[in-house]
Amino acid sequence: MPLIVCLHKCANYIPVHSFTGALNDVWEFTESYLLTVWQNRVYVYTTAAVLIAVCFTVNMLFKKVIKCNYMQLCCDVFLAGDVIAQGIQCEVMDMKEYDPEDRLAEECTSKMICVFLVATYTDGQPTESAEWFCKWLEEASTDFRYGKTYLKGMRYAVFGLGNSVYVGHYNTVSKNIDKWLWMLSAARIMTRGEGDCNVVKSRHGSVQADFQAWKTKFLNRLQALAKGEKKACSGKCKSASCKNKKKHKEEAEDSQSHAEKNNSEEELMESSSDAESSAEEEKSHGSVIDMEDLGNVMNRMKKAKVKTKPCSSTVLTYRYKLIGSHSGVKLCRWTKSMLRGRGGCYKHTFYGIESHRCMETTPSLACANKCVFCWRHHTNPVGTEWRWKMDPAEKIIQEAVENHKNMIRQFRGVPGVRPERFEEGLTVKHCALSLVGEPIMYPEINSFLRLLHQQNISSFLVTNAQFPEEIRSLVPVTQLYVSVDASTKDSLKKIDRPLFKDFWQRFLDSLRALGEKQQRTVYRLTLVKAWNVDELKAYADLIALGQPDFIEVKGVTYCGESSASSLTMANVPWHEEVIYFVQQLANLLPDYEIACEHEHSNCLLLAHHKFKVDGEWWTWIDYERFQELIQEYEESGGTKIFSAMDYMAKTPIWAIFGARERGFDPSDTRFQRKNKTKDISGC
Repeated sequence: MPLIVCLHKCANYIPVHSFTGALNDVWEFTESYLLTVWQNRVYVYTTAAVLIAVCFTVNMLFKKVIKCNYMQLCCDVFLAGDVIAQGIQCEVMDMKEYDPEDRLAEECTSKMICVFLVATYTDGQPTESAEWFCKWLEEASTDFRYGKTYLKGMRYAVFGLGNSVYVGHYNTVSKNIDKWLWMLSAARIMTRGEGDCNVVKSRHGSVQADFQAWKTKFLNRLQALAKGEKKACSGKCKSASCKNKKKHKEEAEDSQSHAEKNNSEEELMESSSDAESSAEEEKSHGSVIDMEDLGNVMNRMKKAKVKTKPCSSTVLTYRYKLIGSHSGVKLCRWTKSMLRGRGGCYKHTFYGIESHRCMETTPSLACANKCVFCWRHHTNPVGTEWRWKMDPAEKIIQEAVENHKNMIRQFRGVPGVRPERFEEGLTVKHCALSLVGEPIMYPEINSFLRLLHQQNISSFLVTNAQFPEEIRSLVPVTQLYVSVDASTKDSLKKIDRPLFKDFWQRFLDSLRALGEKQQRTVYRLTLVKAWNVDELKAYADLIALGQPDFIEVKGVTYCGESSASSLTMANVPWHEEVIYFVQQLANLLPDYEIACEHEHSNCLLLAHHKFKVDGEWWTWIDYERFQELIQEYEESGGTKIFSAMDYMAKTPIWAIFGARERGFDPSDTRFQRKNKTKDISGC
């Protein structure tokens, strides 16, 4: 037994020297750690200071946002309460829930007064709830489709919240909204108010006091208007519009100049010693020289980039995204429309493209014509041959797709945007090479098209019928267009104003080259009232020359006033006039018949009888089948040829001419502006 107990004790025995050694190890580790911290104390203090500073900054910014949002909410509530107290009906609305495209025009025909209480956020941007409103209003103020008098009759007032500490962006949002409304002929009832969160520079000592002072003036103004006073802006203006239009015009110009400066990555002009020397050379020969007239001057000049300063301001105005030195991409209005479930473009009706997945771009901003109806007002370069430094096709496509996706992303959270279409829109499926200029002038156009097809993107290429050899050497595309803007030599010269001296022969040769193509071909006829609507027989002769698969006939799109064009609204034919013209033309073409209609675009489609199978139209495109065929063509080295009949698809009933939908997809919701008389929106 003692032996057993001893063994038990030995089993639970821990030597004293072992326990002491463990304590020594812990102490040595702790001492070493503390010594390391002490030796690096400077870095530790610096890190701690940075973390404290970051936390403090975030906290201050958060407080500022909360304060501004709280103040804006208070402004809404307190102002509404005081207005109601005067016996005037009032409605408070969140800008996030207010769709300007739907409702803003309605304010013009009512006796309402719209009061905009807005805050300026980081870097002069609007708050999240006001993003879509500001984006839409800015685009509408420079879009010829809306016109300068779109909001005529609307009365408004603006009060902005900001902080003058941020000098470059103080109350930017309220200033912009005021300016954009004024540009659309809306009438302010009083001067814009500003609330400054910076108590040091606040006019009345605090943002609350600033608002209170403005509110008092506003309520007095409201009482005067309720009593029937006709003057606006406290008597300083007449007819509800500012006298000092010159000031606002200067503000608009300054704003555009500022935008150009801030968007240096989109500048069309590069500053380098080479560019400056080239500019000096050009200046010595005159300030404005067309490409075809340069002669020996061009031989002494280095190859210049197509982007020039006059193009820059226009690009900013029309919301282009520039790519490299000679390309561009822009979000089509029909892409926006289909994202919101408001219908697609005529290509959706005629050929079944998904408009919200279509990228509108061009690898060449330059053109060989100066068409009278060009919506670019001839601010893009012109020339008869490629004279510029060339960007690779890979770069153009990569940047075009990325820019397009970024523009689509801006529609996240916009009222009415369908989530499923937003997600689909981030994947480009179609490419319309019809933005501006002459895409076929780009020397690597075939490589460009192949890269599109490799990414499963269909191609719709438009050419102005001045480059017949380039048409002949073109690789297969999904659909190839030729613009046929006139049917006689004289009328073509008058309408297209081509640069080539042998323009008519080039035009005819281009139509013949089109007839040699196996894939889908289209004539695009643009009707300009009083210019080219009386040439039916001549048009029929041109159609016999090229034998296109389809003929699109549309009324000209009015692009606003321009010194470069004499067209007016009187030159835009009514849809009924376009229908009559197409019916008369169809009577002269035994192989063609009216197949489809897109009333909104003022456009009809004549199709060859070969696309009418068993009494049903097959004008749509099987895009998956086309991609299979083009892949087989490339893999065979161009020996495996295919035709338009190999990738056609059945046209839905609603797209057929004579259907009650008149080309509008019934799966979408029709939207029409309240104050339009003639649709000038075009395609």
